[in-house]
Amino acid sequence: MYSYEDRVRAVELYIKLGKRVRPTIRQLGYPTKNSLKGWYSEYQQKLDLPAGYAGRRPKFSQEQKAVAIEHYLAHDRCIAATMRALGYPGRGTLTAWVREALPEARRTVVGSVGRRRYPFAQAGAAHTVLLRQRPLAGRPR
Repeated sequence: MYSYEDRVRAVELYIKLGKRVRPTIRQLGYPTKNSLKGWYSEYQQKLDLPAGYAGRRPKFSQEQKAVAIEHYLAHDRCIAATMRALGYPGRGTLTAWVREALPEARRTVVGSVGRRRYPFAQAGAAHTVLLRQRPLAGRPR
């Protein structure tokens, strides 16, 4: 993002150089062609550039967010069921909303995560390796 002064400097130089994009960018080292053209069109309309950048409005309202979290809590805390029933938002967005609203509802470990499934198989493999390394009595090498 460029400061107000940088954008005004670029637009004024663009006008001074006869509205030629490449020489303007070459001389300043910034911006992109599309940025410069956008800044110029905005400058033409208002005869000035806005001091800051306008942020975009949120995709979902606070009411939609509250409905989604309420549905999630009422239906066994299932993200897939909530997404399917409401038709919005995506998994990442809904997960972020839930973590924001319920910080204590972090993912819990269920099952045998972190435990070896077959500890005996590893011990058996080590035993087999040891047997192969020992020379058999009476067997020539």
